[in-house]
Amino acid sequence: MPFYHKLGNIPHKRHTQFRKPDGSLYSEQLMGTKGFSGVEALLYHHYPPTAILKVEDLGSTAIELEPDGALRHRHLKTFAHKPGGDPIGGRRMLLVNNDVRMGIVHPTEPQTYFYRNGEGDEMLFVHEGEGVLETIFGNIPYRRGDYLVIPIGTTYRVNTNGTPTKMLVLETVGEITTPNRYRNEHGQLLEHAPFCERDIRVPMELTPHDEKGEFAVHVRAHGRMTKHVLDHHPFDVVGWDGYLYPFAFNIEDFEPITGRVHQPPPVHQTFSGPNFVVCSFVPRMFDYHPEAIPAPYNHSNVESDEVLYYVEGNFMSRRGVDLGSITLHPSGMPHGPHPGTVEGSIGKAATEELAVMVDTFKPLYLTKEALSIEEPSYTYSWVNH
Repeated sequence: MPFYHKLGNIPHKRHTQFRKPDGSLYSEQLMGTKGFSGVEALLYHHYPPTAILKVEDLGSTAIELEPDGALRHRHLKTFAHKPGGDPIGGRRMLLVNNDVRMGIVHPTEPQTYFYRNGEGDEMLFVHEGEGVLETIFGNIPYRRGDYLVIPIGTTYRVNTNGTPTKMLVLETVGEITTPNRYRNEHGQLLEHAPFCERDIRVPMELTPHDEKGEFAVHVRAHGRMTKHVLDHHPFDVVGWDGYLYPFAFNIEDFEPITGRVHQPPPVHQTFSGPNFVVCSFVPRMFDYHPEAIPAPYNHSNVESDEVLYYVEGNFMSRRGVDLGSITLHPSGMPHGPHPGTVEGSIGKAATEELAVMVDTFKPLYLTKEALSIEEPSYTYSWVNH
């Protein structure tokens, strides 16, 4: 994260005595990335975070890929997927490579355990629903349109408050951050950035649980899921400070960059990850050159795969996509607007489309799970019958 934050009670100096009212010491924990050279936070617990009563192997986290690896444009109708499971166990991964796994979750059950990803950052995009992201760093209320960025090693639980919920899920093997070109050498977001620190919501409520018992934490690491049963509530933190913590950013707070002629996708970039970027397509004014063509030109992403997740509105260059649709335009073949949409875009003043785009710089592969919601005819939809 680009700025320092602290919450709760912490000692004046790090790595010094910090005592409870009864005179015993709080337990200090350093959470950091890249050894001791990346971003980090110092947390102070009622109980040692190392106190584990039981360990149970829950199995591999490997994903089965689809057998048909033909190179073609893909269309996945995620709203056709049957809802089920909790916000973690109910995830259905659809597109994967060695850097990122993309999928959906439409949970119908509460998350009765805690969860920690020890392999990389996660991002949840809230398409529908509202609730609270409960974390070891404190709570972040969320709503429709929120990106929830959760750093590696964060123990958390998604409380949907029982509301119907649909989320796009990104699981990575590295750090998700704001693009370098938006920040100065001190990490501050610059004047030309399409959002600023005021738009980023950090944990503001910390409710320490001084509670003993048995509490299950499912930990993803080393390609497996492991159940750790702690002897205390994991949200026992009384205070913390640093640069490593979860945060929320709502897509409505992204300020679009426009021009006299069509602007390329990098102007929509919102986040960067290991070998991928996340872009936000939001309502915006179209190009204002008198002979501008608002629809995008045909293009070949010769070194990246392009994924679009459709949130709402009428996407000007595409036909036949629905709410929750995911399209994959892989490297190795050109793609562009559907027949008739180029001419139809001329003279339009604005668009109300809302979509999330993920461009990866290594090829993506469909999972077997994705086949059940694929519309195979999409690859032929550029033929003008």
